[in-house]
Amino acid sequence: MASNLSTSEVEAALVGLPLWAHDASKPAISRSFKFKNFSEAFGFMTRVALAAEARDHHPDWSNSYNKVEISLSTHSAGGVTEKDVSLAAVIDKLAAS
Repeated sequence: MASNLSTSEVEAALVGLPLWAHDASKPAISRSFKFKNFSEAFGFMTRVALAAEARDHHPDWSNSYNKVEISLSTHSAGGVTEKDVSLAAVIDKLAAS
């Protein structure tokens, strides 16, 4: 089982992921994405879904037209782990492509 990162460890990890925010009250890391249209947003979600499934780690997310909201936490650990930080980095790369 993955172990939770401390608040300071999460904040340090997010230095390399500046568009992600840490909400210690949930606890989770989250980011909002905006695309040209629904098709681009849905395509992005499909790419993220495939990457998440390959890592056996799945985001909480929502989609409204061209906006995608993603929240990452490791449910089995009850908080943010390295798995979340790693998936966030992958998601950033997918968003940039």
